[in-house]
Amino acid sequence: MFSRRGFLGTAALAGASVVSGRVQAASIPEAPTMDKVVMQPPLHPTSGPDYRPVVTLNGWSLPFRMNGDWKEFHLVAEPVVREFAEGMKVNLWGYNGQSPGPTIEAVEGDKVRIFVTNRLPEYTTVHWHGMIVPSGMDGVGGLTQPHIDPGKTFVYEFEMKKSGTFMYHPHSDEMVQMAMGMMGMVVVHPRDPSFRPVDRDFVFVMSTYRVDPGTYLPQVNEMTDFNMWTWNSRVFPGIDPLPVRLGDRVRVRIGNLSMTNHPIHLHGHSFAVTCTDGGWIPESAQYPETTTDVPVGAVRVFDVLADNPGDWAFHCHKSHHTMNAMGHEVRNLIGVSRKDLAKAVGKLAPDGMAMGSTGMAMGSMEMPAPDNTLPMMTGTGQFGPIEMGGMFTVMKIREDLSRDDYRDPGPYKFPQGTVAYEVTAPAAEPARQQGGSPPMKHMKM
Repeated sequence: MFSRRGFLGTAALAGASVVSGRVQAASIPEAPTMDKVVMQPPLHPTSGPDYRPVVTLNGWSLPFRMNGDWKEFHLVAEPVVREFAEGMKVNLWGYNGQSPGPTIEAVEGDKVRIFVTNRLPEYTTVHWHGMIVPSGMDGVGGLTQPHIDPGKTFVYEFEMKKSGTFMYHPHSDEMVQMAMGMMGMVVVHPRDPSFRPVDRDFVFVMSTYRVDPGTYLPQVNEMTDFNMWTWNSRVFPGIDPLPVRLGDRVRVRIGNLSMTNHPIHLHGHSFAVTCTDGGWIPESAQYPETTTDVPVGAVRVFDVLADNPGDWAFHCHKSHHTMNAMGHEVRNLIGVSRKDLAKAVGKLAPDGMAMGSTGMAMGSMEMPAPDNTLPMMTGTGQFGPIEMGGMFTVMKIREDLSRDDYRDPGPYKFPQGTVAYEVTAPAAEPARQQGGSPPMKHMKM
């Protein structure tokens, strides 16, 4: 839901950096904010070239106003509280009430003016990652512009030179600010609506955090040992599903501002990578994939024909990235006597539970945990525990969805005879040779 902060007027603009004299001390756009953590409806164009708007997983697109032939947006950098999933909230920094910030949508050739107001306790900037802009608009603090001090508003002006998928993030104390969740996506639609059209268009950015159980702040100095692997600062089961109509051509845009690469895998389909943050990939250079690796600081976009109905897992294929609150110091106890293990644990923690001797499947077990953390593996489906976390969700392909219906359609109704089932007949014993070494066959040389 949008709420309004009101116009910031002349007083708020006093002392701001005003680029090229085009913006005077009149008023700047309102700064909408969002208080919902679920995917908001697409923001359809009301004028200008037509395009299929994107929907942001657990997010929204930033409204704009027209001022002559300029599209004007207003980002507010500020502290926010983000719910990673039900039962866990984290104090982050973001934009307009959320982390990551809202998606910015425009059209190739648009002239855009983006106001940035800083409500953080330190200075910041905004870099437009992958976009072709004038050097003075590139957002590298100290190099291409002064830093935006707390309480100040700067404005960025440029033309959207090319269509594609890009990102925004600070280049000012970026180790801290990006580790605190300051990032967002930019989608620039082709001016020609007939260029590679799709029926549904999803976007999200990947980030990672180290949030120790029971705490509310990320460890911003962490470089490798993360325990929360997020899409749009959400983890399974808090990540929105992707509702899709059977037969739709679907585009998924993925940005990676984490500290490692992520091989993103979709079940039940093959797809083609069609775009990066460098531009569109010619059709002659595309090839079928079921997994695409998204490098650090990069964008990958894939197009898929949703021609196979069902509930299809969609996730990072690094198994530790589909877990929550995981520590690297958990011992491997597979094969250890559960009786001996329980005895040892009982001496140290009488209420403790011995587990891990036959693997780490948790099923329906509920174990006590510190406040403000999540189970390592969680979630349930119509057949039982799903046992996932982190970077995992479901593409739900249904025949009866309407064009702009993005509501969760619920569990898939499997046609009779199409679900894997138990075989009750005893398995045949494999033939084994009795003792000794395998007989050697005589070979003619």
